[in-house]
Amino acid sequence: MLAQTLIQRQDLRLTTQLVAAINLMEVPVLALEERIAEELERNPALEIQEEPAHISFEDAPPTREEAVYFEATSDPGFSYENGEESSDRQFKFIEGALTRTESLQEHLLWQLQAESLDAKTRSLCETLIQNLDENGFHLVSVDELLKDEDRGCVQNAVHIVQSLDPVGTCTANYEESLRTQIRLLPGAPEGAEEALGYLGLLQKGKFAEAAKKMNRAEDEARAFFACIKELNPFPGRLFSLKETRFIVPDIKVIKKEGEFIIILNDEEIPVLGINRFFMKIAEEKSGKAARSFAKENIREAQWFINAINERNRTLLKVSKAIVNHQTQFFEKGPGNLVPLTQQTIAGELEIHESTVSRIANGKYMQTEWGLFSMKYFFTNSINRYGGEISQISKESVKAKIKEIILNDKRRLSDQRIADKLGEQGIKVARRTVAKYRHELDMGSSFTR
Repeated sequence: MLAQTLIQRQDLRLTTQLVAAINLMEVPVLALEERIAEELERNPALEIQEEPAHISFEDAPPTREEAVYFEATSDPGFSYENGEESSDRQFKFIEGALTRTESLQEHLLWQLQAESLDAKTRSLCETLIQNLDENGFHLVSVDELLKDEDRGCVQNAVHIVQSLDPVGTCTANYEESLRTQIRLLPGAPEGAEEALGYLGLLQKGKFAEAAKKMNRAEDEARAFFACIKELNPFPGRLFSLKETRFIVPDIKVIKKEGEFIIILNDEEIPVLGINRFFMKIAEEKSGKAARSFAKENIREAQWFINAINERNRTLLKVSKAIVNHQTQFFEKGPGNLVPLTQQTIAGELEIHESTVSRIANGKYMQTEWGLFSMKYFFTNSINRYGGEISQISKESVKAKIKEIILNDKRRLSDQRIADKLGEQGIKVARRTVAKYRHELDMGSSFTR
């Protein structure tokens, strides 16, 4: 006879609204405008109370409460005087708005840096990433590419890359990509992977026939198809470099009277509020069904407004922390980044590291030195030797390598570049120089 026992357990369950609020953190300003339009169409209790101002982001005065002021370092840094140099700076400032897209390889390799992997696994993952075409599929089959490597290690590396954003790369074709995405999709309906074998029928709307072949209910077949439609059969195309696109920054950083000013770009975002008619219905004593409908929509509208406000507040807090840490960059320009991790910012702001990652993902910061991805300001450290050991950021080392290559007409080898860095107290291996040079898209000494 089985005995009954009472067990107390704590579970963390994410509600649909909480998941949506978390996802809203990742949305850049242009996509946020579309998301608001969708919510306005869906929820009648939500309305626009003030249309967005039709003025340029360049000319918008920092009068809104979202603007954050704080003093810069006591070091005055580099500054321009009025005149020709000022015009050059303004041109460079505006010119920075046009930038090339981040490549699929760059996006995946950046994420790989945050993974805790042994050297062998990391090397395999990097090889697999460099072997991807514009769709995110293998250029050369994995069996041929890594035929001399241990099968278990290779398969583990494949699974790691497949799980990175966008999910479903590092696959042979779109069918394998869709299967991978379904397996990694939280809450995917059981049987959705099987439904891929009947995709032709589902696309034609023959749900009853597909359901019969799968021995499933027709409603299940419809749910499978709805799930599959949300997937991307060619995930790598999100990062195609074939076209140059116009980037709209989410944050603008300027220096005025010795202070850095951070301005949130919300010029295209309307001021939202609750429809008064729905508020009136919710307060009436008669009409229970109508009152319940009104209250539910009001709750969802209030949640949506709060979620946008929280996104904006978090974006400003993270931006301020970045500027505080990278003051030398904002004062003197590229090549002056200091080592900074998302964990550091998360610890200071007392938020989760994943929140910092989401808020920085896909967003850009406009500075006097051009337009930069917010991810650009998070960079690894390299030891620098001199009178005492200090640290220098990876991006600063890359900037020094670029400077050495451009200023020296002798077409230095990677080893000679490493030697020159060593003379400055930066000890890096030749292969590291080659790697950074490749990331800078600069040829070898032979091709230069």
